[in-house]
Amino acid sequence: MTSQALTITTEQRRAWLAVLARASLSQLQALAPESLPAPQYIRAAEIGMVMLRARTDGTGDAFNLGEASVTRCALRLNGGPLGVGYTLGRDRSKAELIAVFDALLQDPQQHAELHAAVIETLAAAQVKTQEALGRATAESRVEFFTFVRGGA
Repeated sequence: MTSQALTITTEQRRAWLAVLARASLSQLQALAPESLPAPQYIRAAEIGMVMLRARTDGTGDAFNLGEASVTRCALRLNGGPLGVGYTLGRDRSKAELIAVFDALLQDPQQHAELHAAVIETLAAAQVKTQEALGRATAESRVEFFTFVRGGA
């Protein structure tokens, strides 16, 4: 780390972690730097369960929807900032890579270049995927009309 100041808001970090969590393992591996320092594991990748909660009508009473597997990891690279990785499912490698990217993105020397190369690339791919899914859904939409019989 250098003495350069890098101010990262909670919202910015939350946004890049969300993009990383939605990416596939193969996408993350393709964008990973070739050489990395050995990580110091604060919490090695481990698998657990979380309870998913939902609300009736989106705003009503909360209820337990079910459980999901989650993998998490926490590490440091060269004694730098703490990188964390969470992903749905049981993929330890993906959680570790997310944590590595999180740690690297907090480094002032690498942040701008890495954000452009990784986060913006993944986010653009995710937007394209969502748009394609939206188009496919719109093509299959059925419109129902209600007819009123008789005169009113």
